[in-house]
Amino acid sequence: MSQARIIDAALLDVVSAEARISPRRRRNHNFHADDHAACHRLLNAVEPDSYIPPHRHNDPAKSESILVLRGRLGALFFDERGKITDCAVLEPGGTAVGINVPNGVFHTVLALTPNTVFFEAKAGPYLPLAADEKAPWAPGENEPGAAAYLAQLRDRLSAIE
Repeated sequence: MSQARIIDAALLDVVSAEARISPRRRRNHNFHADDHAACHRLLNAVEPDSYIPPHRHNDPAKSESILVLRGRLGALFFDERGKITDCAVLEPGGTAVGINVPNGVFHTVLALTPNTVFFEAKAGPYLPLAADEKAPWAPGENEPGAAAYLAQLRDRLSAIE
């Protein structure tokens, strides 16, 4: 049995520090035992220069919920062709503090400030994204154009701030 854990500023600081030195500029801190767990609960620390490509989860059990614990997080939703259908800036105590993403909906999030941390919950087990879950109209994480696309998403969010 796992030990109880308080989610406090010290834990957020540790996960943020790990994100800052990670090549991907983000880091998970899992509360579930392993990738096969039925329910995944995790902290996700992300820095502003980290690019999470738009994606979706097609499995009907793979809806996910995100709540921002620290910093500011942009959230964007897309249609099948890549048009932004909705977006929000999430922050603790703000007008919007989280999102619920139904399965099958293309989405992404991006940190708008350093040391951003969010709590994420979704069904397990972990499976890498299938080809039809990756947005065909957006560059992959390490592909040419990723930085420019991230800048476009950031610009779209700055228009609503």
